Order: sequence, then structure tokens, then C-alpha cells
Amino acid sequence: MSLVELTEKIIKNIVLNEDAVSVKEFPSDNDKDIIIEVLVSEDDLGRVIGKNGRCANAIRTLVQASSYIKDNKYVKINIDKF
Repeated sequence: MSLVELTEKIIKNIVLNEDAVSVKEFPSDNDKDIIIEVLVSEDDLGRVIGKNGRCANAIRTLVQASSYIKDNKYVKINIDKF
């Protein structure tokens, strides 16, 4: 499972509107970095970020751990609304 698929699976299990989830990977300037852009509906943004960003940080930690096992690249996840 790729990092984008893993991120999408985690996000879709958190939100109420699964159809409004978009997860894409973008190229970075550095070959050792991966940028993942997550877009969710405005109603679900609070769920994904969580209080004090705890949920978002947990998602980043899980995806980063998976990256260290496979590619050993730094993952940056940006979460935004449509």
C-alpha cells in the first residue's frame, strides 16, 4: 500500500462524508521529501485536525512510520477544506 493510499484510508475512516475526500501526492524540490495534500469537506475539517491538532499529528506519525519502513523519506501532509 502506498503512502497516499494509507493516508486516504485513515482519513476516510475519520470523516462523515467519504465522497468528499481527496488525497494527492505532489512532487517536492528534494528527492527525500513527499508532499501529500488532503482535501476534506468543511464540516469534516475539525474531525480530521482534532483538538489542538492531535488527530492530524497522529495521522502524520502513522504515515511517517510507514515511510521509514518502505522509502525512508520525510512526509509532509497538508490538510485543507474544499
